[in-house]
Amino acid sequence: MKVGFIGAGNMGGLLLMSLLEAGAFAATDAVVSTRTPPRAQRLAERFPGLTVARHNAQTARESDIVFLCVRPSDFRGVAAEIAPVLRPDQIVVSIASPISIGLMEREFPSKIAKIIPSVVNAGRRGVTLLMFGSRLTEEDRTRLTGLCAAVSRPVEIDERHVRAASDLTSCSPAFFAFLLERLIEAAVAEAGLERDLAERMVLETLSGTAALLESGRFSLREMRERVSVPGGITAAALEELRRGLGDTFERVFRMTHRKFAGDVEKVERAFSLRPR
Repeated sequence: MKVGFIGAGNMGGLLLMSLLEAGAFAATDAVVSTRTPPRAQRLAERFPGLTVARHNAQTARESDIVFLCVRPSDFRGVAAEIAPVLRPDQIVVSIASPISIGLMEREFPSKIAKIIPSVVNAGRRGVTLLMFGSRLTEEDRTRLTGLCAAVSRPVEIDERHVRAASDLTSCSPAFFAFLLERLIEAAVAEAGLERDLAERMVLETLSGTAALLESGRFSLREMRERVSVPGGITAAALEELRRGLGDTFERVFRMTHRKFAGDVEKVERAFSLRPR
């Protein structure tokens, strides 16, 4: 089975490296093309046997599964390159949430799927979201799920939930990192702690919290209640957090959905306005 990657940027390159490091397939079974040749060359040096294709059409032609790891704004151009060489027996997988399965099934003769990976897949953790097109067989679904399982916990979702689910699995590492940075900065500014020390303490505590939650010993609510004694310091701090946060996360979800809708519209318009 040959696995191709068109695009090897932040997420595409991470996904390819994670799958190769996990042994999901051999480097000799991987093909990559990218608009940044030095990046592809570095991958080939790191994973001997990996094929660096001359162009996207070569990657598409030589692969059984083709991962499209390109920005929505670049999708129309890539689609024009590869559509003429794709076959019905191939599987094309987009990792961009605004690229709909319906659009890909209109443009390509191949079997279609969409996945949303997460940066934490690099540590073989986290969730990969899977959405399957109408042409995939059960064997195809099992094959894709197995690939994702090598680096994550695969979760199949309905495509209409892709934005909210992506916020929880793909965007949330950035949200968590931002909140932790603000917590550390506050400790430094308000109490004079050294930043390196504050960061070490927070990260160790985060790791322990995640381990306890994952073990099932505590639910999120139980964790909060165990630490927050009524009338205590943590309870008072949580009340301050509640006041400060307000409807922040609701507004975050509304904003990501507006941005997503705009991106979907731009992609669809690009295809509807092209010369026939």
